[in-house]
Amino acid sequence: MTPLEKNARDLELELTWLAKLIDIRFKLYFGQETDIADLFQIDPPEFIESDSHYARLIAHYQLAFSERVALILSLAPHIRPQLLDIFFTKNKTFDRPFTEFGGQYNKSQLHFIPTGETYLFILSGTNLSKRFTLQAIFDGDHIFAQHNILRLAPENDEPLLKAPLELSQEIIDYLTTGQPQQPNFGVNFPARYITTDLTWDDLILHSATKRHVAELETWLQHGQTLMNDWNMAPKLRPGYRALFYGPPGTGKTMTACLLGKSTGRDVYKVDLSLVISKYIGETEKNLAKVFDQAQHKGWILFFDEADALFGKRSETKSAHDRYANQDVSFLLQRIETFDGIAILASNRRDNLDDAFTRRFEAIIYFPMPRPEERLQLWKQGFSPQADINALDLEHLAKEHTLAGGAIMNVIRYASLQALKNGGREISGDDILQGIKREYAKEGKKG
Repeated sequence: MTPLEKNARDLELELTWLAKLIDIRFKLYFGQETDIADLFQIDPPEFIESDSHYARLIAHYQLAFSERVALILSLAPHIRPQLLDIFFTKNKTFDRPFTEFGGQYNKSQLHFIPTGETYLFILSGTNLSKRFTLQAIFDGDHIFAQHNILRLAPENDEPLLKAPLELSQEIIDYLTTGQPQQPNFGVNFPARYITTDLTWDDLILHSATKRHVAELETWLQHGQTLMNDWNMAPKLRPGYRALFYGPPGTGKTMTACLLGKSTGRDVYKVDLSLVISKYIGETEKNLAKVFDQAQHKGWILFFDEADALFGKRSETKSAHDRYANQDVSFLLQRIETFDGIAILASNRRDNLDDAFTRRFEAIIYFPMPRPEERLQLWKQGFSPQADINALDLEHLAKEHTLAGGAIMNVIRYASLQALKNGGREISGDDILQGIKREYAKEGKKG
């Protein structure tokens, strides 16, 4: 039986249980005959022998009765929306839906979306004591919030309990098809998945930089053993924070990709153009979308040109300054508690707020390559199909101080010119023209 079939089997049992709970709640609420006085007498299905993803999640987090109700109620609109149609029942006295049922309605009014109020109505009815106790499931320190499983998603100043129950897309995928999908890049997840087909042999770095990167790779490989098996979690902060700084094109992004590739971790490059907002509080919300998704995944979050977001805090002269500084403070707090790997990249170390640099486990300098490293970059950069016999690579490496990214831009330009001219020979003139173009970008004369 496939994971999909196992999930479907167990979810059918759980949905049947939820339907019975809702039916009994309605009978109790409207004074109809029933032998059950307390919904907690209705035992949930047992999945002791099951190894479905749904059963595993319940067992792993040891979900209690009320937590299972919240989980399956949140999943119902995605897999069995008609089960919630009973909540369309109207209050005939006022010719409107029952307020106490909670819920929201999609634009076409085709299905009912349960909210925090819906969950509390099912399990507590009008019992305020039960209601107040059950509300703890939505606290920030509950496993649902800590592990980005389920949350309430209020809009603007909407009361929390009137907000929809929202499962993370990863959990929805895991509990249905069993195949988690990568989050889609956009306003709801402003980070792009990045990878590389290259290897460590293709990355030319200063020897000191290589040593520091190797230390970070060691953490990625053995950090969990240190924290859990060696019982260091109470003594060390979760996750790992690193600063990569140095001129553009010196290998910072490629290093992040290779760290992910060599340790089996996904790398996401945060798009700061979608994160930073002029509106008060929006930058913080956009950042939270990234960190909430990434928590407990072991991902590497890569913040390129991080100065724009993590720069020095300004003197507070206006409300805008105050809120901008709050964004930085929020980032400090989220980075400190993030259990994955956060890599900030900047052209200059002193552009970043001192409060950040004090919190990095690693600060790694990516200098401009020396002549011997530039020679390696020139030698490795060309296609095997290219004829480079006319080039004096040693002279190029010695005379032109270019970063690896700039060298590859020159190679791209000269190679395309060779193809345009119908041959494979790389022209020295085209190389020099490409170098002039790179200098021009930097405001230098070739």
